[in-house]
Amino acid sequence: MAWLSRYRFARISARKVRLVADMIRDADVNEALNILKFTPNRAASMLDKVLRSAIANADNAEADVSRLYVQKTYVDEGPTIPRFRPKDRGRAHPIRKRTSHITVVVEED
Repeated sequence: MAWLSRYRFARISARKVRLVADMIRDADVNEALNILKFTPNRAASMLDKVLRSAIANADNAEADVSRLYVQKTYVDEGPTIPRFRPKDRGRAHPIRKRTSHITVVVEED
């Protein structure tokens, strides 16, 4: 059986999170936690929270935590928050504040 956890509307672009999410896919949960601990990206701390939540969900369902591995990680784009930066001569340039939906699925092997 698989257990999942989601972090929706994370204030980071999906492209940045996907770089880190690819590193932990198909890894043992302890190995994945170590990878995230020593990865200096901001996305690593977000993925760490989601992974720990998925492990806790599995633990609550009385799964054997020592046999868990990361089955899937995927990052979808969330809504983009439009902002505007003032420019010269009264103009405004758009700034796109991107969000993402992070999902981690763990499963017993």
